[in-house]
Amino acid sequence: MTRPTVGMNQTAQTASTSLGNLPVWNLNDLYRGTDDPKLTADLDGASKAARALHALYAGKVESLDGEALADLLEAYEKLSETLGRVSSYAFLYYCTDMQESARATFNQTIQERTSDVWTDLLFVSLELNKIEEAALQKILTARRLECFRPWIRDSRAFRPYQLSDEVEKLLHERHVVGTAAWSRLFDETLASLRCEVGGKSLTTSEVLNLLSNKDRAVRRQAGGALSKSLNDNIRLFALVLNTLIKEKEIDDRWRGYKRPISYRNVSNQVEDEVVSALISAVRSSYPALSHRYYTLKARWLGLEKLEYYDRSAPLPDDDDRVIPWREAVDVVLTSYEAFSPELARIGKRFFDEDWIHAPIGPGKASGAFAHGTVPSAHPYLLLNYQGKTRDVMTLAHELGHGVHNVLSAPHGPLMMSTPLTLAETASVFGEQLTFRKLLNGETDPKRRRVMIAGKVEDMINTVVRQVAFCEFERRLHEERRQGELAPETIGEIWLSVQGESLGPAIRFDDDYRPYWAYVSHFIHSPFYVYAYAFGDCLVNALYAVYQDAAQGFQEKYLAMLRAGATLRHKELLAPFGLDASDPKFWSKGLGVISGLIDQLEAEL
Repeated sequence: MTRPTVGMNQTAQTASTSLGNLPVWNLNDLYRGTDDPKLTADLDGASKAARALHALYAGKVESLDGEALADLLEAYEKLSETLGRVSSYAFLYYCTDMQESARATFNQTIQERTSDVWTDLLFVSLELNKIEEAALQKILTARRLECFRPWIRDSRAFRPYQLSDEVEKLLHERHVVGTAAWSRLFDETLASLRCEVGGKSLTTSEVLNLLSNKDRAVRRQAGGALSKSLNDNIRLFALVLNTLIKEKEIDDRWRGYKRPISYRNVSNQVEDEVVSALISAVRSSYPALSHRYYTLKARWLGLEKLEYYDRSAPLPDDDDRVIPWREAVDVVLTSYEAFSPELARIGKRFFDEDWIHAPIGPGKASGAFAHGTVPSAHPYLLLNYQGKTRDVMTLAHELGHGVHNVLSAPHGPLMMSTPLTLAETASVFGEQLTFRKLLNGETDPKRRRVMIAGKVEDMINTVVRQVAFCEFERRLHEERRQGELAPETIGEIWLSVQGESLGPAIRFDDDYRPYWAYVSHFIHSPFYVYAYAFGDCLVNALYAVYQDAAQGFQEKYLAMLRAGATLRHKELLAPFGLDASDPKFWSKGLGVISGLIDQLEAEL
């Protein structure tokens, strides 16, 4: 089962020689292999320490004074660090080749072992939440508890929805054979899919890349091939989705969440009315944004209507060139440098110290992500880099996440990670910096138009499309309460929502019906998706403040990133004069997208 960790000196085969050598990460900073004695020792030690804590404190948390509670939470935090390191290594080792059974088995075994340890620690948050507020405030006057105050605050947000200790323990222990197991089935099935295009067998990442090919015939063939591959497995994907939605409905009902989205709002530390205002504002803007833009795009391409496979097609003036990896790195880092040398210095470490895995490959997780691991180590980035302009923006996006993780790490494993709504801030801001630098350096009017159009498409994908995904989930979760949803029904809801959000300029036929099945957020993190729209509108507003600020913006921005999860969104945005609870806030962010479309219309 052991396999040595690959470093930069062992570069994976690139998708194209024109990309240059693509980096693969070195996981040795976590562990040196699956048989590393330190990994075994850490896991065994954590298990022993968790049992000891349980024996010493379980059933007594409500009676602890401030010093004793600090002792418990410091030990709990240390164990969180160890378990996070072990889990991160197993996940990162697994996700670069999900088809290899040894990796999948190792990851599942680690999940089960760490879940067992967390079972012994479950009492900490459960019993903390039982302490009456007045009594807790007296305990929290202890100096050593000051650093834990935000974590306790956030844990107690779930207090109204907490079940009995026995039920909580049962739900926790069953997770590895419930939600986690169904998610694994989805991931491994998606990773194993192959699409036949032009006589070649392609992964989903490769075929999705072809949907932005300049040749319409290639796009049509790629779109049909992906549709067939997804359709061949649609009953399985529908079963996974139905099962997880039903499981969530049972959990929500027992806990007392009012709506399917409510748990996500609580975990995001954002009020229901703020999320409702965001979703309402975006849905109202569909005609002014996506409908208007795709009508323009159809005219540019000389088409009466766009087919679904034309949505990401390059514009006629787009040179559609392949951007080598080193050029992408230089563009992103110089963009970061122009804004903040500190951001660039941290970002450079990801490339110098082998924290990135960029090549596509069979069995590799699709898409891209940043994984924060633990404060004593560092984040890792996974990409599927294929040299498109969007891939450069994805690099800027994920690097933003990574830099954010590094800056917030000093708060420790319990408080380094921000809620999802704020987690997208640094990533989207990194994209904005990169785009603005490229645009400001371009003097050719046609190239500028292509760049602005590309940015509009990215914003539509981040704002309009993600809110549409959220609406798709809302309808699924509500209709699932009446019974299991057939694959055909899921497809009908998908087509309806896509048509409403993207507008009449795009034709969605039956081939597009199964495309919901490659969106992993529906499986892993229900209602995660609105966080992208939240982050994009927030960044648009932030960037407007930056453009108008005489000085001091960078320091405020870095302070916001360093805060991690210690502050709520109102506290973080206050120094910039912004308030997400104000409906005008969302109009301001959406107005940036509309303004760019105005520019494109004026130049047509």
